[in-house]
Order: sequence, then C-alpha cells, then structure tokens
Amino acid sequence: MNAIKETHFNFPGQTSFYKGKVRDVYTINNKYLVMVVSDRISAFDVVLPEPIPYKGQVLNQIAAKFLAATADIVPNWVVSVPDPSVTIGRICEPFKVEMVIRGYLAGHAWREYSAGRRQVCGVSLPDGLKENDKLPEPIITPTTKASVGHDEDISKEQILEKGIVSAADYEQLEKYTRALFNRGTEIAGKQGLILVDTKYEFGKADGTIYLIDEIHTPDSSRYFYSNGYRVRQDNNEPQKQLSKEFVRKWLIENGFQGKDGQVVPLMSNEIVQSISERYIELFEQITGEQFIRPGDENVLARVEKAINNELTVL
Repeated sequence: MNAIKETHFNFPGQTSFYKGKVRDVYTINNKYLVMVVSDRISAFDVVLPEPIPYKGQVLNQIAAKFLAATADIVPNWVVSVPDPSVTIGRICEPFKVEMVIRGYLAGHAWREYSAGRRQVCGVSLPDGLKENDKLPEPIITPTTKASVGHDEDISKEQILEKGIVSAADYEQLEKYTRALFNRGTEIAGKQGLILVDTKYEFGKADGTIYLIDEIHTPDSSRYFYSNGYRVRQDNNEPQKQLSKEFVRKWLIENGFQGKDGQVVPLMSNEIVQSISERYIELFEQITGEQFIRPGDENVLARVEKAINNELTVL
C-alpha cells in the first residue's frame, strides 16, 4: 500500500531532523518546522509494525481545519499546509505543560475518581458522579510534558510554585484553553458529537503565545455521539465513542497491551485496510466533509515535491 512509513528527506537549509512516534519533523534555517504526519500508528506507547494508509492525512487535515477555525481566538504556529500530510510552521519555544480540559468524567479523570480521589490536578470534584457524566463545568487538568516516559498530572499551584510557567502566561493559557474548548464544543455539536475532553499545547515566539501541534483530532481528543447519550447514561451503558479506542480494543483482544514479553499481533492487509477505513470515517464524521483520497502517485515523491516547492517561497 502507498503509505508513509518513514521519510529520509534532505531539504535546502535543513538544520535538524526529529523522528517522533508518528511524525517526522525537519527544521529549516532554525526558523521553520516541516512536520510530515506519517501513517505510523502507535498504541500503548508502541509504534505498530504496519503503517495505516491515509491516517496521517486524516490527522493533518483535521488539525489544519480546526487551527484555521480557531485562529480568531489565538494565533497558531501554521504557516502553510502544502500537502495533505504536511504542515509547515514557525518554531516556538513550547511551554512544558499540556493543557488538558475535560467537560465530562471520562478516561484518566474517571479512573482517579473511581479510586476514591475527589481532586484531579488540584481541581475538586463533587461526590455522586458516574463515568461519562457531564461535569458541572469544564475543568483544566494540566500534565507535565515529559521528554522521556509518561506525562504526569500537575496542579496549577505546582506549575506556578516551580516556575514552569509564569503567572501571567498561565492565566492566558487558561483563557485560551477554555475559549478553544468552547469553540470545539460548538463545532462538534453541529456534527452530532460531544467533545468530551482534549488537550492543547502552546509555545512562545517573539513574546507572543501561539497554539502549536494538532488540535481536536481523534488522537488528541475524545468524542461521544450526542444522539442517545442521555439514554445510555441513564441505563448505565457505555457511551458510543469516536476515537482510536477501536485500535486498542483490537490489540487487547489479540493479547497485546504493551507489556513486557507481549508480541504485537500480525496485522493482515484486511486489518490494516479496516483501520484505514475507520480513520476516514472519523474524518468525515468530525469535519462534515468528504475525504478526498489522493491519486495513485508515489506518496513520498509527492510530499517531497510539495515541501520543496513551498520552501522556495518562504
């Protein structure tokens, strides 16, 4: 299949290269970042052996759409999107926290709550809530950005005490986070979805705070279908989710959770194709737009040409 598993480009002015779990990032003239969103897929902190056709395009195009749709709230890092799988943006100094915001009691917050804790990242929660209940109001539960290992919960008070972010900047990050979540909630509502929780990352360049990385994608956010939400809650049934949870579920059913000694199950062409189709379904559900599959040309050649063309005009 014509998918982007890895890239080995060499661009004019290239000063460094970083390979993440799913993204290949090229630094140009120490001024721009060229982010190629590959078709690699990770789960349980492990990159799976087979790439998923169109997955990178799905994530890149969802992020581009929502970054453009929120540019009136906060400036973002994007300079251009020269290819469906590529974003070029300005280099920012990232804040060393991720701003996680939750409108519903799900995921990590629910696990903390069900263990008897009534505070998440310093935010108090009332008694009597069930999994997936709507919270009285959205709460911000930041995490540290770990360069190695897992991100960890941290409270606003700890962030300020440790000087990780200045008080003035943190206040602005909170305002941006709430405004972005409100906008994301409005857009999701029009698509029959509930934006349950999500995370935002910010950076600074020349004294200005920018929204960086991807936003409102199924890899960084959790969505519920709004139709039937109330009935499922009242009947103590699981909510119908729109996320990459189906990939984790398939792995668990096949004996893999990223633990020592476990082996990633064989990813047949049928499995790869089914995951690809689910990502396309996610794109169309979240954006309300039809997914356009590029032609059959060599995808790496297409990406390299698009980036080179864009760099000549930057």
